Amino acid sequence: MTTRLFHISDVHFGVEDRAALDAVAAAVAAERPDAVVCTGDLTQRAKHSEYAAAQSWFAALGVPVVLEPGNHDMPYYNPWERFTDPFRRFERLRAAVSGGFESPDVVLVPLRTTVRVQSRIPWSDGVVKASALRSTLMQLEALKGDPRTIIVIAHHPLLGPDVSAHNPTIGGDAAFAQIAAAGAHAMITGHVHMPFDETRRSAGHAMRTIGTGTLSTRLRHDAPPSWRVIDCAPGGVIETHLRLIGTPSAS
Repeated sequence: MTTRLFHISDVHFGVEDRAALDAVAAAVAAERPDAVVCTGDLTQRAKHSEYAAAQSWFAALGVPVVLEPGNHDMPYYNPWERFTDPFRRFERLRAAVSGGFESPDVVLVPLRTTVRVQSRIPWSDGVVKASALRSTLMQLEALKGDPRTIIVIAHHPLLGPDVSAHNPTIGGDAAFAQIAAAGAHAMITGHVHMPFDETRRSAGHAMRTIGTGTLSTRLRHDAPPSWRVIDCAPGGVIETHLRLIGTPSAS
Protein backbone atom coordinates (compact mmCIF):
# COMPACT_ATOMS: atom_id res chain seq x y z
CA MET A 1 0.00 0.00 0.00
CA THR A 2 1.06 3.58 -0.64
CA THR A 3 -0.29 6.98 0.31
CA ARG A 4 -1.87 8.85 -2.58
CA LEU A 5 -1.84 12.63 -2.68
CA PHE A 6 -3.59 14.84 -5.19
CA HIS A 7 -1.39 17.91 -5.67
CA ILE A 8 -3.19 21.00 -6.94
CA SER A 9 -2.10 24.62 -7.02
CA ASP A 10 -3.01 28.09 -8.22
CA VAL A 11 -6.77 27.63 -8.19
CA HIS A 12 -7.27 31.40 -8.12
CA PHE A 13 -10.89 31.45 -7.00
CA GLY A 14 -12.28 34.52 -8.69
CA VAL A 15 -10.85 33.47 -12.06
CA GLU A 16 -11.08 29.71 -11.49
CA ASP A 17 -11.61 27.19 -14.28
CA ARG A 18 -14.88 25.59 -13.23
CA ALA A 19 -14.48 22.62 -15.58
CA ALA A 20 -11.04 21.93 -14.11
CA LEU A 21 -12.37 22.09 -10.56
CA ASP A 22 -15.23 19.76 -11.46
CA ALA A 23 -12.74 17.28 -12.96
CA VAL A 24 -10.63 17.27 -9.81
CA ALA A 25 -13.67 16.94 -7.55
CA ALA A 26 -14.93 14.01 -9.64
CA ALA A 27 -11.53 12.30 -9.41
CA VAL A 28 -11.47 12.83 -5.63
CA ALA A 29 -14.93 11.30 -5.32
CA ALA A 30 -14.00 8.32 -7.50
CA GLU A 31 -10.50 7.60 -6.17
CA ARG A 32 -10.58 8.89 -2.59
CA PRO A 33 -6.94 10.05 -2.28
CA ASP A 34 -5.49 10.18 1.21
CA ALA A 35 -5.21 13.97 0.97
CA VAL A 36 -5.48 16.91 -1.39
CA VAL A 37 -2.47 19.24 -1.11
CA CYS A 38 -2.83 22.78 -2.48
CA THR A 39 0.38 24.79 -2.72
CA GLY A 40 -1.03 28.29 -2.75
CA ASP A 41 -2.84 30.97 -4.70
CA LEU A 42 -6.20 29.67 -3.66
CA THR A 43 -7.69 33.07 -4.49
CA GLN A 44 -7.11 35.79 -7.06
CA ARG A 45 -7.37 38.90 -4.86
CA ALA A 46 -7.96 37.39 -1.40
CA LYS A 47 -11.52 38.75 -1.36
CA HIS A 48 -13.89 37.42 1.28
CA SER A 49 -16.14 36.13 -1.52
CA GLU A 50 -13.22 34.24 -3.09
CA TYR A 51 -12.27 32.67 0.22
CA ALA A 52 -15.90 31.68 0.75
CA ALA A 53 -15.93 29.95 -2.64
CA ALA A 54 -12.67 28.19 -1.81
CA GLN A 55 -14.02 27.03 1.52
CA SER A 56 -17.17 25.64 -0.08
CA TRP A 57 -15.19 23.69 -2.69
CA PHE A 58 -12.53 22.27 -0.38
CA ALA A 59 -15.04 21.33 2.32
CA ALA A 60 -17.12 19.38 -0.20
CA LEU A 61 -14.18 17.14 -1.18
CA GLY A 62 -14.59 15.00 1.91
CA VAL A 63 -10.90 14.08 2.26
CA PRO A 64 -8.08 15.64 4.30
CA VAL A 65 -6.86 18.93 2.87
CA VAL A 66 -3.36 20.43 3.30
CA LEU A 67 -2.98 24.09 2.37
CA GLU A 68 -0.06 26.50 1.98
CA PRO A 69 -0.62 30.18 1.07
CA GLY A 70 0.54 31.89 -2.10
CA ASN A 71 1.25 35.50 -2.92
CA HIS A 72 -2.33 36.02 -4.14
CA ASP A 73 -3.74 34.90 -0.79
CA MET A 74 -2.88 38.12 1.09
CA PRO A 75 -5.32 41.07 1.00
CA TYR A 76 -5.04 43.10 -2.18
CA TYR A 77 -7.59 45.83 -1.51
CA ASN A 78 -6.95 46.21 2.24
CA PRO A 79 -3.36 47.44 2.74
CA TRP A 80 -3.80 47.76 6.50
CA GLU A 81 -4.72 44.11 6.90
CA ARG A 82 -1.99 43.05 4.49
CA PHE A 83 0.68 44.77 6.57
CA THR A 84 -0.68 43.91 10.02
CA ASP A 85 -2.20 40.42 9.59
CA PRO A 86 -1.64 39.22 6.02
CA PHE A 87 -2.62 35.59 6.55
CA ARG A 88 -5.76 36.11 8.64
CA ARG A 89 -8.16 35.16 5.86
CA PHE A 90 -6.03 32.23 4.78
CA GLU A 91 -5.73 30.85 8.30
CA ARG A 92 -9.50 31.15 8.76
CA LEU A 93 -9.97 29.04 5.64
CA ARG A 94 -7.38 26.49 6.74
CA ALA A 95 -9.02 26.13 10.13
CA ALA A 96 -12.36 25.51 8.45
CA VAL A 97 -11.33 22.84 5.93
CA SER A 98 -8.03 21.30 7.04
CA GLY A 99 -8.54 18.70 9.72
CA GLY A 100 -4.97 17.44 9.73
CA PHE A 101 -3.17 14.73 7.79
CA GLU A 102 -1.20 11.74 9.06
CA SER A 103 0.31 8.91 7.04
CA PRO A 104 2.60 5.93 7.72
CA ASP A 105 4.27 6.57 4.37
CA VAL A 106 4.86 10.31 4.02
CA VAL A 107 5.16 13.45 6.11
CA LEU A 108 4.59 16.96 4.75
CA VAL A 109 6.67 19.85 6.06
CA PRO A 110 5.67 23.44 5.17
CA LEU A 111 7.97 26.23 4.04
CA ARG A 112 6.49 29.74 3.89
CA THR A 113 7.77 31.60 0.81
CA THR A 114 5.21 34.40 0.76
CA VAL A 115 5.84 37.73 2.50
CA ARG A 116 3.67 40.78 3.02
CA VAL A 117 6.10 43.23 1.42
CA GLN A 118 9.32 43.12 -0.56
CA SER A 119 12.06 45.55 -1.48
CA ARG A 120 11.49 44.89 -5.19
CA ILE A 121 8.76 45.00 -7.79
CA PRO A 122 6.79 42.85 -8.42
CA TRP A 123 5.87 41.40 -5.06
CA SER A 124 4.68 38.15 -6.58
CA ASP A 125 7.94 36.19 -6.51
CA GLY A 126 9.15 34.18 -3.55
CA VAL A 127 11.23 35.16 -0.54
CA VAL A 128 12.63 32.67 1.97
CA LYS A 129 13.02 34.56 5.22
CA ALA A 130 15.48 33.27 7.81
CA SER A 131 12.68 32.63 10.31
CA ALA A 132 10.67 30.58 7.80
CA LEU A 133 13.67 28.49 6.81
CA ARG A 134 14.62 27.98 10.45
CA SER A 135 11.14 26.64 11.22
CA THR A 136 11.28 24.18 8.32
CA LEU A 137 14.78 23.01 9.22
CA MET A 138 13.75 22.47 12.84
CA GLN A 139 10.90 20.23 11.69
CA LEU A 140 13.25 18.32 9.40
CA GLU A 141 15.72 17.88 12.25
CA ALA A 142 12.95 16.40 14.39
CA LEU A 143 12.31 13.85 11.62
CA LYS A 144 15.87 12.49 11.60
CA GLY A 145 15.63 8.70 11.45
CA ASP A 146 11.96 8.76 10.46
CA PRO A 147 11.45 6.06 7.80
CA ARG A 148 8.73 7.95 5.98
CA THR A 149 9.19 9.92 2.79
CA ILE A 150 9.67 13.59 3.66
CA ILE A 151 8.20 16.21 1.33
CA VAL A 152 8.50 19.95 1.85
CA ILE A 153 5.59 21.97 0.48
CA ALA A 154 5.82 25.63 -0.56
CA HIS A 155 4.20 27.99 -3.02
CA HIS A 156 7.27 29.17 -4.90
CA PRO A 157 9.91 26.90 -6.44
CA LEU A 158 13.21 27.52 -4.67
CA LEU A 159 15.29 27.39 -7.84
CA GLY A 160 14.74 29.25 -11.08
CA PRO A 161 13.93 27.34 -14.27
CA ASP A 162 17.42 27.96 -15.68
CA VAL A 163 20.51 27.49 -13.53
CA SER A 164 22.36 30.13 -15.54
CA ALA A 165 19.69 32.79 -15.05
CA HIS A 166 18.64 34.97 -12.11
CA ASN A 167 16.69 33.06 -9.46
CA PRO A 168 13.38 34.86 -8.85
CA THR A 169 13.09 33.38 -5.33
CA ILE A 170 15.22 35.41 -2.93
CA GLY A 171 17.18 33.06 -0.69
CA GLY A 172 16.01 30.09 -2.71
CA ASP A 173 19.40 28.63 -3.63
CA ALA A 174 20.65 28.48 -0.05
CA ALA A 175 17.29 27.25 1.25
CA PHE A 176 17.20 24.47 -1.33
CA ALA A 177 20.68 23.26 -0.37
CA GLN A 178 19.94 23.33 3.36
CA ILE A 179 16.59 21.56 3.00
CA ALA A 180 18.11 18.87 0.79
CA ALA A 181 21.00 18.43 3.22
CA ALA A 182 18.52 18.14 6.11
CA GLY A 183 17.00 15.01 4.60
CA ALA A 184 13.98 16.10 2.56
CA HIS A 185 13.34 13.74 -0.33
CA ALA A 186 11.36 16.20 -2.45
CA MET A 187 9.66 19.58 -2.65
CA ILE A 188 6.26 20.22 -4.22
CA THR A 189 5.35 23.74 -5.30
CA GLY A 190 3.13 25.84 -7.55
CA HIS A 191 3.23 29.49 -8.65
CA VAL A 192 4.61 29.08 -12.17
CA HIS A 193 1.45 27.46 -13.61
CA MET A 194 3.68 24.93 -15.36
CA PRO A 195 4.10 21.25 -14.40
CA PHE A 196 7.54 19.76 -13.86
CA ASP A 197 9.19 16.81 -12.15
CA GLU A 198 12.97 16.83 -12.03
CA THR A 199 15.97 16.45 -9.77
CA ARG A 200 17.77 19.73 -9.14
CA ARG A 201 21.02 20.53 -7.39
CA SER A 202 22.35 23.45 -5.35
CA ALA A 203 25.67 23.72 -3.49
CA GLY A 204 26.32 20.03 -4.02
CA HIS A 205 22.95 18.86 -2.66
CA ALA A 206 20.31 17.25 -4.88
CA MET A 207 16.56 16.99 -4.33
CA ARG A 208 13.56 16.11 -6.42
CA THR A 209 11.34 19.08 -7.30
CA ILE A 210 7.74 18.56 -8.34
CA GLY A 211 5.26 21.15 -9.59
CA THR A 212 1.80 21.18 -11.08
CA GLY A 213 -0.15 23.54 -13.29
CA THR A 214 -3.03 25.85 -12.53
CA LEU A 215 -6.74 25.11 -12.12
CA SER A 216 -7.60 28.65 -13.18
CA THR A 217 -8.08 30.52 -16.44
CA ARG A 218 -4.64 32.15 -15.99
CA LEU A 219 -2.80 29.78 -18.32
CA ARG A 220 0.85 30.24 -19.28
CA HIS A 221 3.01 28.97 -22.14
CA ASP A 222 0.10 27.02 -23.65
CA ALA A 223 0.09 24.63 -20.68
CA PRO A 224 -3.47 23.39 -20.01
CA PRO A 225 -4.96 23.17 -16.51
CA SER A 226 -3.57 20.20 -14.63
CA TRP A 227 -3.04 18.50 -11.32
CA ARG A 228 -0.69 15.76 -10.18
CA VAL A 229 -1.16 12.40 -8.50
CA ILE A 230 1.69 11.60 -6.09
CA ASP A 231 2.01 8.09 -4.67
CA CYS A 232 4.37 7.78 -1.71
CA ALA A 233 5.95 4.83 0.08
CA PRO A 234 8.50 5.02 2.91
CA GLY A 235 12.16 5.73 2.21
CA GLY A 236 11.80 8.40 -0.42
CA VAL A 237 9.77 6.32 -2.88
CA ILE A 238 7.67 8.75 -4.94
CA GLU A 239 5.77 8.12 -8.16
CA THR A 240 3.92 10.93 -9.90
CA HIS A 241 1.44 11.15 -12.75
CA LEU A 242 0.33 14.43 -14.28
CA ARG A 243 -3.32 14.73 -15.20
CA LEU A 244 -4.22 17.26 -17.84
CA ILE A 245 -7.77 18.55 -17.96
CA GLY A 246 -9.48 17.04 -20.99
CA THR A 247 -7.11 14.06 -21.28
CA PRO A 248 -7.06 10.82 -19.23
CA SER A 249 -3.51 11.24 -17.90
CA ALA A 250 0.07 12.14 -18.69
CA SER A 251 3.28 10.92 -17.12
